[in-house]
Amino acid sequence: MRDDVAIVGAGPAGARAAFVLARGGARVTMFDPSHPREKACGGGVTGRALALVRDALAPDAFPRTIVRAARFTTCDRNPTAPRLHAADGANDTATVTLDADALVVASRASFDAALVNAALRAGAGLVRARATNVTIDAHGVTLDTTADRFTADFVVGADGANSLVRRRVASPFRRDQLSIATGFFAHGATSDEIVIELTSDPPGYIWSFPRPDHLAIGICAQADAGITAAGLRTRTARWIDRTGVAPHAALEPYSWPIPSLTASDYESLPLAGARWALAGDAAGLVDPITREGIHFALRSADILADTLMSASEPRAYALSVRDELGSELARAARLKAGFFRPAFLDLMIDALEQSAAVRRVMVDLVAGRQSYATLKWRLIKTLEVGLAWRALTA
Repeated sequence: MRDDVAIVGAGPAGARAAFVLARGGARVTMFDPSHPREKACGGGVTGRALALVRDALAPDAFPRTIVRAARFTTCDRNPTAPRLHAADGANDTATVTLDADALVVASRASFDAALVNAALRAGAGLVRARATNVTIDAHGVTLDTTADRFTADFVVGADGANSLVRRRVASPFRRDQLSIATGFFAHGATSDEIVIELTSDPPGYIWSFPRPDHLAIGICAQADAGITAAGLRTRTARWIDRTGVAPHAALEPYSWPIPSLTASDYESLPLAGARWALAGDAAGLVDPITREGIHFALRSADILADTLMSASEPRAYALSVRDELGSELARAARLKAGFFRPAFLDLMIDALEQSAAVRRVMVDLVAGRQSYATLKWRLIKTLEVGLAWRALTA
């Protein structure tokens, strides 16, 4: 039997696309040998991401931790750096209280399973086999898997940063377009706050996200930065010891590649062609500052499913994604270098400690409600952080 759509990958992008398409009457099959599975990420699901799947997931569809606060720290404090007020002490930590719908943290195995089950209930199929080749011609798509050969009218690559579909229809991500996310699942420890230590070397942050029965702790760095995954994990282990964030926990190591593109990359994303499209991580749709990709995976899946059901050309999907998502991610990429400069990090921690207005901006950033398009103006309007913005954009 020939499917209308074959979806390679059953993570958030693939499962969401399958749900929307199957609900609309399409014959759709997901191909994935391992989903749902745990994944090397914090597991934070923003309020705007949850809003996208309210039509598919009941409130109790997956176990979650509601995060009450975010604690921001920096180890890069320069004692000679300017402060917001000359009399200030060394404010190296700032805690921001989050509203109830800003962020939840879930095991990716549980969250992804809920999305896959929603797609199956809507009528999608799932073949638990690994795709080994994709061939596209004027007659359709042929998908070879470890189970059998399948045919379809259209193929969606939702198979992550190492996407087979991407390798067949476009080109794989270069090393400089990837980040390494690595760290530990700390079993036997949890919390109701996230902890983020902002760092300038490597530019990024160390995180601790509280899942229902463990902490997901890690760090992310560009793959071409000259730092190995083992070296990053050693740094993370030392951070765990120094902060005491997971006392007596059993540490299970993990590593995972994440797309991390430049502004020019987002302006020329290969997103779709005759009989194919890419979504989520496979398309490179990940915030280069926060490395958050769940919202972009779900939203790209919605745009793609709507495009296919309306019988529009795949290029309509590409144009919509570049306009709505790519432009936002390109803004983030342009800000990335300045965002993790020590001067900006120092002043931002001070501003979070002292300014309710800056804390509101940060809450909206964590929740995904604050776009990069208007971030500059919101920060400038808070007098406390005007100097920090100048440090960011210098």
